[in-house]
Amino acid sequence: MKKRQIVSLLVVLVLGLASQAHAQTENKILGLWYNTEKTAQVEITKKESEYIGKIAWLKDPNPDGKPATDRQNSDPKMRQRTLMGLPILKGLKYSGGVWKDGEIYDPKNGKTYSCELKLKSDSVLEMRGYLGFSFVGRTVEWTRVK
Repeated sequence: MKKRQIVSLLVVLVLGLASQAHAQTENKILGLWYNTEKTAQVEITKKESEYIGKIAWLKDPNPDGKPATDRQNSDPKMRQRTLMGLPILKGLKYSGGVWKDGEIYDPKNGKTYSCELKLKSDSVLEMRGYLGFSFVGRTVEWTRVK
């Protein structure tokens, strides 16, 4: 009887450590990231099982003395919203080392793309945006804010 209890305890411990390691891996993208041009920082957070991101910093937050707005948005009603705090990543789910099935909004052209993210290292995040099929798209690298 004691052997079974010990084996059961060991199994529970191993499974617990494995799930903790998985959670640490999937949460590695949390934090602040510079966009490719280093003109903005995106803060990636987790809401329930979904990873989301919003603009947390802009190199030029007040062009012409006014807050930067979403002026390229195809919806005229959205063009007055400020870029600071603007959600640009949503719907990302972690699976097998990739955060996928999400969307990224590009305020430079006002378009939304499907996207997936992959960590190349602790400080480099590969972001792929695409329309339709993932092999037809663009890949850029974001760097972690130190």
